[in-house]
Amino acid sequence: MTQEQHDLLQSIISNAKRLVFFGGAGVSTESGIPDFRSADGLYNQQYDYPPETIISHSFFVKNPKEFYRFYKNKMICLDAKPNSAHLKLAEFEQKGILSAVVTQNIDGLHQLAGSQNVYELHGSVHRNYCMDCGAFYDAKWILQMDGVPHCEKCGGLVKPDVVLYGEGLDNAVVEGALKAISQADVLIVGGTSLNVYPAAGFLHYFHGRHLVIMNRDATQADNMAELVIRDKIGEALSQIEVS
Repeated sequence: MTQEQHDLLQSIISNAKRLVFFGGAGVSTESGIPDFRSADGLYNQQYDYPPETIISHSFFVKNPKEFYRFYKNKMICLDAKPNSAHLKLAEFEQKGILSAVVTQNIDGLHQLAGSQNVYELHGSVHRNYCMDCGAFYDAKWILQMDGVPHCEKCGGLVKPDVVLYGEGLDNAVVEGALKAISQADVLIVGGTSLNVYPAAGFLHYFHGRHLVIMNRDATQADNMAELVIRDKIGEALSQIEVS
């Protein structure tokens, strides 16, 4: 990040009244969590299907064993810790600048860092429910189960509370996220290619003064942003001081 970019970002955040952060996988990669949508060689060697197929609703129903093999191995990362981006956003919230985090991630790291008002568009690995009786199970329980997890109370199939391909987003979460974005005076978009809909369309609800894009690669919203930063999100945000 250049000095000019730093100064502009510092000014935007310092003067923000209702800052909203809208983040994707690039936020958590700095905590060592891979972008599971990237069909790299490792996935191709270990799995007979691309990640997008495995984490679809239809695949979960037809082949829960293979789904859970991938899910446990690639999507539950309980050893991951919040990085400087998560911690700085929690600090912004504590100081009354940040009003909400809207995330496409399912790892719960924003809450672990201390953020309170988090809209998890795609759910969370930390919540798992029996499809028959609704009994709750945490991520540690899922990892401890051999093969496909079944409810200890009724024997029903346990499903992660994550939005799979082919499933709709939770209406209450969407409404809360859109309200936060529509009321924001500053929107920082970080670590997302803005290619996954409907989440990518959320930017259309922003009518504030300052749009900042933080992403390694170009996005379709770059030309709309006042500031575009290609550095790591944690490195960039950690340089910002607020009183």
